Amino acid sequence: MLIANPKATSTSRRARDILVRAVSGDLDLYIAETGHRGHATELARQSAEEGYDILVTVGGDGTVNEAVNGLLAEGPSPDLPALAVLPCGSANVFARALGLPNDPIAATRTVLEALRAGRHRSVGLGTARFADEAERYFTFGAGVGFDAEVVREVERRRVTGARADPSLYVRTALRHFFTGTDRKRSALTMERPGRPAKSGLFFAFVSNTSPWTFMGPRALNLSPRANFNRGLDVFGMQSMDVLPMLGAVGQMLLGGNRPVQGTHTLNVHDAAELTLRAERPVAFQLDGDYLGEQESITFRSVPKAIRIVI
Repeated sequence: MLIANPKATSTSRRARDILVRAVSGDLDLYIAETGHRGHATELARQSAEEGYDILVTVGGDGTVNEAVNGLLAEGPSPDLPALAVLPCGSANVFARALGLPNDPIAATRTVLEALRAGRHRSVGLGTARFADEAERYFTFGAGVGFDAEVVREVERRRVTGARADPSLYVRTALRHFFTGTDRKRSALTMERPGRPAKSGLFFAFVSNTSPWTFMGPRALNLSPRANFNRGLDVFGMQSMDVLPMLGAVGQMLLGGNRPVQGTHTLNVHDAAELTLRAERPVAFQLDGDYLGEQESITFRSVPKAIRIVI
């Protein structure tokens, strides 16, 4: 099954057409276009129930996240379809973390080679459970606090016609830092089984892989040791003052293999499970998708959760 976003660019449509022509003689391919939020989840669940061998997504991280949650609706299984990703969104963090080219045409060629060779890779995922909801899978990361507030503001601007490019995120983050977010009262406490709680956090980002995100071609890393084969990494800040934040951003922009360090930073590596509790409702995002305000979220690492064509 191939799931595509009907609002895809001409390049994305061309990538889809290349894939369809290339495999039409060898595979029975069913093409479905998403029509509403959550539709990719429904289609992916259908592909698992009907025994498809491969599910291909043509879209961004949001489409991939929905498809993953549809495939894993009943939990991981070796009998589920393998997932192939053609990156056609604004950031494509998951696809690029897998090593796929960010160009849809180049990525299509890479996926075709993997399909013909029968190459798959099993990767770990994270899950988040909040309120009375079932666990929701994420592929690369989840943010609680400031990061999620920025995602919320960007989504509002996209509704009014703004283009979701790196400059929109940077402008929104700067504006929100100085005029929107609460930089005086921390709200978060992190709890881990068998470990002391860590309180006084203003925001936290839970990573299933690195990088955290991309600014155009540049990878931005908060937890560079995070990867698909280990548990979850966490980066948090216990201060929202200008100087500590500038120090963290500077280290993130410089890159390297060390986590962002500082007097007011929190770093966790390879955690199997953790919970973030808030003294008041705080913003929450999963794989770049804003999911409202929450007061308690439990994150869990799921090793070898899904097979990827790569």
